[in-house]
Amino acid sequence: MTNQETPPNNASIANQFDEVAELLDVQNANPFRVQAYLNAARTLRSLDRAVADILASEGIEGLEQLPHIGSGLAATIDQIVHDGRLPLLERLRGETSSLSILTTVPGIGKRLAERIHEELGIGTLAELEQAAHHGRLDEVEGIGPKRLRGIRESLAGRFRRTPGRSSYRRKADIARDQTPISEILSVDEEYRTKASKRELPQIAPRRFNPTHESWLPILHTTRDDRHYTALFSNTARAHELGMTDDWVVIYRDDSGSGTQWTVVTARYGPLEGRRIVRGREVECRAHYDVTS
Repeated sequence: MTNQETPPNNASIANQFDEVAELLDVQNANPFRVQAYLNAARTLRSLDRAVADILASEGIEGLEQLPHIGSGLAATIDQIVHDGRLPLLERLRGETSSLSILTTVPGIGKRLAERIHEELGIGTLAELEQAAHHGRLDEVEGIGPKRLRGIRESLAGRFRRTPGRSSYRRKADIARDQTPISEILSVDEEYRTKASKRELPQIAPRRFNPTHESWLPILHTTRDDRHYTALFSNTARAHELGMTDDWVVIYRDDSGSGTQWTVVTARYGPLEGRRIVRGREVECRAHYDVTS
């Protein structure tokens, strides 16, 4: 459970879904997606049982039996109940920050979080845990055996939840690992093309924006039944290196997993000048049919 004394109630979650729908509508998202959040909000308000209780006794599968609550929205409700936050809503408001998520883990400060995010393309706790157990995290400078062990233990404690929670995490890993490189790059191309033509709504990010200017283009798009949100990176490192019009962060929202990728222009090596997905360079070489 979260650090909150009590999990959010149905009305609170419904209010968040209403706000998501309103912001998606303003930002020109798919109308059917907007309606899905409105329908889910109505379902939550009509229940005579708390969704937190359903999760505790029946897992995510119990939520999926409710009207207008599919697997993606069920996983989203689970995330709100256990983590106390809805990353999609934060993105829509312009509040998103991968670094703030990573720094909630003991042993990871701001500088280390920046290195993890920029070098590995990690922006969620599920991705961090996967990297910690698959030998990627210890490649980052500043992470020795002791710190790595502490990070693993902290994440293990956070993810030791209801039975349905493990199912949710498996879906997160599948969404990240099986989404084709070609699809991620097509979203990147669509975003940069529409942003350059000023065809996208712009939001005012909360970070690195003292004048509260609406300058950050945001794209909501789909590929079949998969929903994506794309924005230019608004991290300290992107600003420092002048890459706020090159680095694109793409989120897959339908899986309820918080899955994300960072797409950049390669500056050296066999892929120099091409758009690549950080952390999946080998697949990018295959996509472009480029040998190392």
